[in-house]
This record gives sequence, C-alpha cells and structure tokens, in this order.
Amino acid sequence: MDDASQRQTRGRVVLADDNILLREGLASLCERGGYAVVGQAGDAPGLLDLVQEHRPDLAIVDIRMPPDHSTEGLKAARTIRERHPGTGILVLSAFVEVEDVLELLASGRGIGYLLKSRVTVVEEFIEALDRIGRGGSVVDPSLVHELFTAQRRDDPLAHLSSREREVLALMAEGRSNAGIGRRLWVTEGTVEKHVRSILGKLHLTEDTDDHRRVLAVLTFLESR
Repeated sequence: MDDASQRQTRGRVVLADDNILLREGLASLCERGGYAVVGQAGDAPGLLDLVQEHRPDLAIVDIRMPPDHSTEGLKAARTIRERHPGTGILVLSAFVEVEDVLELLASGRGIGYLLKSRVTVVEEFIEALDRIGRGGSVVDPSLVHELFTAQRRDDPLAHLSSREREVLALMAEGRSNAGIGRRLWVTEGTVEKHVRSILGKLHLTEDTDDHRRVLAVLTFLESR
C-alpha cells in the first residue's frame, strides 16, 4: 500500500483469531470498510507482538484462543490496555461472557464487545470500529440484556425511568442519538433530552459530550 492510500484509511488494525477463515473474513470486512489491516495472528503471543511492532489504532481479539481456548484473548486484551492504552480494542466472542468482559469494558475508553454472530452487516461492523476508534464503547445487545436482567442492590440506575434505561442500553451498544431515535421511533431532540436527564441523574461532571456518554455507559456496566 502506498503512502497516499495509507493516509486515506480510517485506521490501522491488527486481528487475532485461531480460525483462519473467520480471521480472513474479518480482514476483508475491515478493508472493505476503509481500514488497513497491518497484521494477523492466530494466538495471543502473536497478537501482542503485532501490537508492539505496529502500534495499531485498533486490535480485534477473539476471546478464546490457543493453547487452552479459555480466556487467552481476554488476557491479551488486558495486556494491550495496560501497555498501549491508546489502542482501541474490540473483543469478539461466540457466547455472552458477562463476568469475563465486565472488568475490561470498565477499564476505560475505546473498548468494545460483540458476539461473532453480530458481525454480519458491514456497515454496522465498521460503525462499531469507528466508535471504538473515537474513544467510545460498543457493547453487544445480548450482553446489555444480560446486564439489565441481573439484580443488584444500591443500583445507581434506580432513578432512571424505563425510557431512560432503554436509551442508556442503546448508548451502551454504541448508537448515536440519531440511531437511538430511529430505534425508538422518536426525534433526535427527544433523545438528546433523555441523554441530558440520564447524565444529570448519574451526577456526571461537566465534560465533553462524548466523554460523559462513555462515563454513563461505564456506570451502567459497573452497576450490574
């Protein structure tokens, strides 16, 4: 790829998955969406080497990889977050893994978690990568559902209305105000009012809108 092509990319990505067909498929999706795939790995050590070498904008990580197929990818993602906090991370999983991913999702900005079955529409997948690259968070709707059905005392979300909880859940999925409005069949202005109310009820300090949205999502994740 020449220098002009590199400047036109949305960002530089490394991929890690032991399934070479899935890995190549993800690489194709990324490239079709305008991302430059600078490295692929089939295990966690290979992923860490790639991140160290290329310092990518995003790392896409399978949660279960060799040798034990337990949580090697998740551990690698934690290491990336510690060593390269500027690298966005998207964790992919075949199943909802609530306990395993909550700590990582609450570790800061530029983080995402999606089920592999969700990676079917190019536009939605690229939108998720874009949001993570901008420092936002993306959470699979299935995990959001699991979190909302869990019960906990002293829930910081207890003061939110049912509609505000719906809006916050969609925020956690990484949707914009316009996207939330389309999903709930309300105007973008109505969504903005709900978001302001949510931020106020969660007592989030004044900051950039994007940062406050991330803090709201993290409050939601940490409360479950």
